[in-house]
Amino acid sequence: MNIKSLLLGSAAALIAVSGARAADAVTVAEPEPAQYVKICDVYGAGYFYIPGTETCLRIGGYIRYDAGFGDIGTLDGRTTKDVLNGKTQNTWKKNTRFALKTWTGQETELGTLKTYTETRFNFPNGGPSNMTLNFAWIQLGGLRIGKDETPYDNFIGYAGNVVQDTIIPYGIKDTNLISYYFDAGSGVTGFVSLEEGSDTSVISGTIDSYVPHVVGGLKYKQDWGAITGVVAYDSAYEEVAGKVRLDVNVSKELSLFGMFGYGTDKNLVEHSNGRGFYKPWAGHWAFWTGGTYKFNNKTAFNLQVSGDQDKNYGVAANVAYTIVPGFTITTEVNYDHFGHFDDGTSFGNWTKADKKDSVGGIVRFQRSF
Repeated sequence: MNIKSLLLGSAAALIAVSGARAADAVTVAEPEPAQYVKICDVYGAGYFYIPGTETCLRIGGYIRYDAGFGDIGTLDGRTTKDVLNGKTQNTWKKNTRFALKTWTGQETELGTLKTYTETRFNFPNGGPSNMTLNFAWIQLGGLRIGKDETPYDNFIGYAGNVVQDTIIPYGIKDTNLISYYFDAGSGVTGFVSLEEGSDTSVISGTIDSYVPHVVGGLKYKQDWGAITGVVAYDSAYEEVAGKVRLDVNVSKELSLFGMFGYGTDKNLVEHSNGRGFYKPWAGHWAFWTGGTYKFNNKTAFNLQVSGDQDKNYGVAANVAYTIVPGFTITTEVNYDHFGHFDDGTSFGNWTKADKKDSVGGIVRFQRSF
């Protein structure tokens, strides 16, 4: 066989193989069109549809930097030791926080199905970093279940627009719960809530049996303001506490509020320093009052004055300035006349001689998105 015959034979073989493979060729499918995020404006700004579902999702949160100064305790200062001579001295108490929030919404035959979560990551000086799950609830129509802040506090409106709004404490917020919210029309809304409670370092607020804490409230709201009342039964200590609040919109610039709390404490005095989950103030009664004055769209002045039957008092005042939308600086000064344990915590009962005057403050930088 000569070279020419070999080349011709090889070429014929290649053609035969190529023809066989061509018969088995795979047809390439047309690429599917790209799915772009679709805006969902049913529940407000920032929501979008999760691709392939009817669920709307919003992602947000904030980054916050706090620098506290002054006396230890409720006013956010702290002490440390001089590294050169070992003497105790005051220093800044700082904390950086990243809070991640999610909201979802979907319409169903039983009403709107919602969820809300908030997770906070804290990096303080003078203490370990930590992560907390502050909210994680599901709501269908008016029924809400999960981890929330008790409506005993959030339904009535907390206690003013100051950073240190709990110099005289008005409630311990965190709890697992089953709540039902309703709208009776004509500006009247309300709720009922079955709650587990939670503990702090000096207050035991968790239920001790299968019987939950029971909370309820009503609100009447109009353009002029609102009247709100809440009442709570502490099943562990078998005590009752409640708060009433009046909000008045004096003008577009000025809004005022006043809140009064009263609670029974026979069993609390015997077993829990006189304070509980729904009555953390000293004595039977306490008050909180103050307001907000908006100088313009960027600047607001906030004030709160509070006190209780045990003659503990607190004042907090700040100026909040929005540099650009979403970025606010708040500078606050605080005063209290309170009893304090050695670690600075301000829960307990003291004689008048045990109390002291404390002054401090905080500067807060917050970017919300």
